[in-house]
Amino acid sequence: MVILSRASRVSEAFVKLTDALVGQFDVLDLLHTLVEQSVELLDATAAGLLLADPSGNLQVLASTSEASQLVEVLQSQAGVGPCVDSYKTGKVVTLADIRAEGDRYPDFQAAALSQGFQSVHAIPMRVRPRTIGALNLFRTDKGEMNAEDASIGQALADVATISILQERTFRENTMVNEQLQRALNSRILIEQAKGVIAQRSNVDMDEAFRRLRAYARSNSEAMHDTARSVINRKVTL
Repeated sequence: MVILSRASRVSEAFVKLTDALVGQFDVLDLLHTLVEQSVELLDATAAGLLLADPSGNLQVLASTSEASQLVEVLQSQAGVGPCVDSYKTGKVVTLADIRAEGDRYPDFQAAALSQGFQSVHAIPMRVRPRTIGALNLFRTDKGEMNAEDASIGQALADVATISILQERTFRENTMVNEQLQRALNSRILIEQAKGVIAQRSNVDMDEAFRRLRAYARSNSEAMHDTARSVINRKVTL
C-alpha cells in the first residue's frame, strides 16, 4: 500500500477538482468533489456547502453526510448560522466550541450538537468583492482548525468559486452572443422583406419598413416573422 505525502494528497485533491471541470461542466459534480476532498484532506468530520441562488437565497447543494446536510438545511431555512454569516460577510467564521455559542446561534447549536458536531469552520466562496456561498467544515472535536488546513480549505473553495464564476460568465456571454446573432439574422430578414415590399408595391424602403412594422404590430407578430411571411409570399403588403 502506497502512503502519499501530505503535499501529494493536496496536489491530488486539486487534480480531482480540475477533473470535475473537464468535459460538460456540472456544478453539482464540482461541489460534491469539493466537499468530499475537504473531508478527505482536512481535519474535518463532515462538510456541507450553501450556494446562493439568483435571488440571493442560500441553498444546500452538497454535503458529505445526512448529518451535515441536516444542519445546513436548518441554516438555509432559518437564515442564521456560521455558514450564513460567512456568506454575508465574506469572511471566515470559526466556532471552536459550538456548545458555547447558544446565545449566538441557538438553533444551529442544537442541530449541530444533536449530530455530534463540536466545532465548525465556515469558509466563504469568494473572489474579490463577490461571494457566492460558503463551505462548512464540521468537526466532532472542539478547537479551531489548524492554520495549514484552514489555508488549504480556503484554496480549494477558491478554485471551485473561480470555476463557477467563469462558467457563469461564459454562459452569460454565450447568451448575449446568441441574442446578438438572432438580432442580426432578424435584421437580414427584415431588409430582404423591405426589398420585396418595395418592388411589389412600388414604394420606397422607408414606406416598406413602415408597412412591415405596422402589419407585425397589428397582428402581434415579431417583425422577423412577418418578414419571413413576406419573403415566402404568404403576406402581401
